Amino acid sequence: MKTLPLSLSAVALLSLTACTDPAYVSGSAEDRDQFRKTKNGALIGALAGAGLAAVTDGDPILGAAIGAGAGAVIGNVLDKQEAELRAQLDDDVRIENTGDRLILTLPQDILFDVDSYTVNASLQDDLAKVATSLDKYPDSTVQILGHTDNTGSASHNQGLSERRANAVADVLLDNGVPFGRIDAIGRGEDQPIASNLDEAGRRQNRRVEIVILPTAT
Repeated sequence: MKTLPLSLSAVALLSLTACTDPAYVSGSAEDRDQFRKTKNGALIGALAGAGLAAVTDGDPILGAAIGAGAGAVIGNVLDKQEAELRAQLDDDVRIENTGDRLILTLPQDILFDVDSYTVNASLQDDLAKVATSLDKYPDSTVQILGHTDNTGSASHNQGLSERRANAVADVLLDNGVPFGRIDAIGRGEDQPIASNLDEAGRRQNRRVEIVILPTAT
């Protein structure tokens, strides 16, 4: 019965240091943002470590500490990879760092012609750079998620999203990313990020996401 409070205490302590650490208080806005993402990685690792200890009847504080250390390392690696990709990729590619993964969003309007799943030549170079980054940081798996708007039938959109996800995966494979690291998934029209009631929203929903997920080493 004491395991859960102990685990939460460890995580709460980590949360507190995120806002009181001198590096956070005195740093620039950019430094604070990077510091926050590293702390997020540590918190995620702490939760995982504490949870593992609870399940195995181990020491939750020790598990949280070990997990936090691993999470902080992951956060630092993602920060470096994010910075490098931002410097290399076209501005149309949106990059989000959540602290435990990188999400690269490519609008389908620049990736593909209408109703096509052939990757446009203009994006081949960007995808080659992503592949080079994945080769440099090999301790991760990659999800390629295809999304559409709701124009047309749901079955057509599902098939199109799958073909487009596979097309992007093929470019990464052709540029040396191992097959075992990639999972291509079509989401169809099921996960919109904007309204499908106007063209501006539909344009946002037509996208391919490359999700880089660090793996434990």
